[in-house]
Amino acid sequence: MKRYTSIVLAIVLLGLAACSTSPTNKQVGATAGAVIGGVVGSALTGGSTVGTVAGAGAGAAVGYEIGKRVK
Repeated sequence: MKRYTSIVLAIVLLGLAACSTSPTNKQVGATAGAVIGGVVGSALTGGSTVGTVAGAGAGAAVGYEIGKRVK
């Protein structure tokens, strides 16, 4: 699980570093949701890649929607 978390965190950090402007609330929400969802999905499925990816996708969608509503 630590390996997946490290990989997801590295991808997120590289993605944020590539932004030339400050990220929007939607982007921050989607990123945070993807990380949290990936970790939860991995934990619930015993480290399954499919569970991790599905959790990250669901988390990103939920985080994006929450980010839209935050002012």
